[in-house]
Amino acid sequence: MKNLTPKKIVRELDKYIIGQKDAKKSVAIALRNRWRRQQVELPLRDEIIPNNIILIGSTGVGKTEISRRLSSLMNAPFVKVEASKFTEVGYVGRDVESMVRDLVEASVKTAKSEKEEEVLNRAAELTEERILDILFPVGKIDFQDDEALQRHERTRGKMKLRLEKGDFEDRMVEVESKSTPMPLMQVVGPMGMDEMTGNIQDMISGLLPKHQKNQKLAVTEAREVIIEQEAEKLIDMDEVVNIAINRAEENGIIFIDEIDKIAGANSGSSPDVSREGVQRDILPIIEGCTVSTKYGQVKTDHILFISAGAFHVSKPSDLIPELQGRFPIRVELNNLTKNDFVKILTQPKNALIKQYQALFNAENVKLDFDKKAIHELARIAFEANERMENIGARRLHTVLVALLEDLLFEMPNRNIHEVFVTREMVKEKLDDIIGDEDLRDRKSVV
Repeated sequence: MKNLTPKKIVRELDKYIIGQKDAKKSVAIALRNRWRRQQVELPLRDEIIPNNIILIGSTGVGKTEISRRLSSLMNAPFVKVEASKFTEVGYVGRDVESMVRDLVEASVKTAKSEKEEEVLNRAAELTEERILDILFPVGKIDFQDDEALQRHERTRGKMKLRLEKGDFEDRMVEVESKSTPMPLMQVVGPMGMDEMTGNIQDMISGLLPKHQKNQKLAVTEAREVIIEQEAEKLIDMDEVVNIAINRAEENGIIFIDEIDKIAGANSGSSPDVSREGVQRDILPIIEGCTVSTKYGQVKTDHILFISAGAFHVSKPSDLIPELQGRFPIRVELNNLTKNDFVKILTQPKNALIKQYQALFNAENVKLDFDKKAIHELARIAFEANERMENIGARRLHTVLVALLEDLLFEMPNRNIHEVFVTREMVKEKLDDIIGDEDLRDRKSVV
């Protein structure tokens, strides 16, 4: 993290996201400040709060992608929630604290995966020994008979060499596994009591007896099952949980999408009660509180909150003042231009054209685009957004699907080795989409 300067963060984001320099700059500073905070001595360190951000922009301009790539860059726990799912009293079975529990769950999963990687070699060794035990059971051996023991070890050694060579990969073996049967009933608690119902389900699950289940698998498949079991035994889950909670508290990122949906429009009347209620329930979490999870208590004081919304009807100032104060940074993202669409199609590491080229390559077909064809695709997507609802870069997905749909369907059954997309092909296939504003034509899928 020390070497991950704001400029480097922006450069990394540039590999996946076109434009939006202001937004990238703001999130890069917020991210760097997390490292800077760690360098501050206690007790002042605890007083430094995160630079929570509101991203303002239409759908498809990169709000979610910026946050997601940011978490990936930091290897930080990340969860996305939609504010509009939190409704009036009871939140339809989901309370606002569930976002923190989801974050911890994601953090535990990542920490566990890392620990599994650390013990993988040892787990692999134990796995080979277990497979040998299955293939060549000890049986009745007189352990006082040295000669018998030596014969057994020599035979086992030969079997091990053959196993390493792959001689037994197709051999069927019986693998033991323990499973807990699912409860026959769904535990339903009062509205907004996620944690309580979750704990009840965990308790019931713990009381149910573990059933021994034997599976007959080929050695190559059994190895995957056994190595997972052995890795599980080698992992200290208490350590995993401690690491996960610390990461969630210090580096966690919660992305609250559609926050504008819970902001009251400035229409001269007071905000909708349910919307304001959701805001007031979210507020303590963002301000900093302690949330109970099945892994323990989690503090939210230093979790980074990034919220986003189109704010077509409402404005950030329509949020309650207390919540506004907890989002000191506001960044407006620009609508995407036709030139932006050209860049999105070609430049990012995960560019759409690169994705489709990889899909075609899976069928041993080379896909290529003329430069004029790319510009034509960008024009059609841009004009479709102008004439219909503006869905940003997502329009490019539907445009490309409409263009390549027939080829994707027919390709496995036709002797095709190469496809070169020209501007004429694009115009012939897609031009009528722009003219059909009411989308009556079946082909007008964009």
